[in-house]
Amino acid sequence: MRLYDVPAPAKLNLFLHVVGRRDDGYHLLQTVFRFIDLNDTFAFERREDGQLVREGDEGDYPPDVPAHNDLVLRAGRRLQQATGTRYGAQIRYTKHIPTGGGLGGGSSDAATTLIALNRLWGTGLTRAALMRLALPLGADVPAFVFGQSAFAQGVGEDLTAIDLPERAYVVVQPPQHICTAEIFSAPDLTRDTASVKISVFADWQTGQRGLFGHNDLADVVYQRYPGVARAAQMLTESGLAARLTGSGSCLFAELGNISEARVHQQKIIGKIPCCDNGRADIKAVWACAGLHEHPLRYWID
Repeated sequence: MRLYDVPAPAKLNLFLHVVGRRDDGYHLLQTVFRFIDLNDTFAFERREDGQLVREGDEGDYPPDVPAHNDLVLRAGRRLQQATGTRYGAQIRYTKHIPTGGGLGGGSSDAATTLIALNRLWGTGLTRAALMRLALPLGADVPAFVFGQSAFAQGVGEDLTAIDLPERAYVVVQPPQHICTAEIFSAPDLTRDTASVKISVFADWQTGQRGLFGHNDLADVVYQRYPGVARAAQMLTESGLAARLTGSGSCLFAELGNISEARVHQQKIIGKIPCCDNGRADIKAVWACAGLHEHPLRYWID
């Protein structure tokens, strides 16, 4: 049995507020997750010997991630352990979502693996059960299993489905790779932003007044990674309201529809200065549609 062309979508944090810190060091957040149509892609083939094997062309795997640390294989092992299944899988995947960009590529890959193998192996776990398996893999992984645009609280595991308007996004990737732990451990990170109610965010969306709130990590990232700050400035000078997603390095701007996003994508590409080592400050630009739900949402009963 095989599954082909299985998507793992990227996400944006439409805002990200750090509202506190627990005694164990984990930060308390409020954010909104939205999926976009930038995907990693997978193929899964069931094995009868219980082995989990990844394959792909050079560059398809996350850079410098050995197999024992690969979130995809870790997700598969967790599902095996939880269900006692005798099956394994041959897993082929191709990366399109940049690592270290704040787009949730690794978390999305892990969630897609849980969802797809639950289907391929016939293990029949519910969404709630898969979300419990997902959380130890990373704070963002349950959001992808949840499968809908979500208002997230706590360390990211307290999720409430929300409706979001039709929107498209220009997503910009600076060349820097940012370590999330470095940003969250910074002494100058704001950790006391006032909490907001979901109803306040919903009212803001209805009023169509642009992006809500802010990203508390942005100032720390801009101070430590001047190239990301310069990329944000380039978007601002292009008439767009730039926002960091997650801990970066990727930035995005919200547009009314995909046609507008594509126009701005081309304008940004045209303004990127060339240098001896390639593109300066911006490595890639995408025009992406915002999704209302995960493309695999209905693969879970």
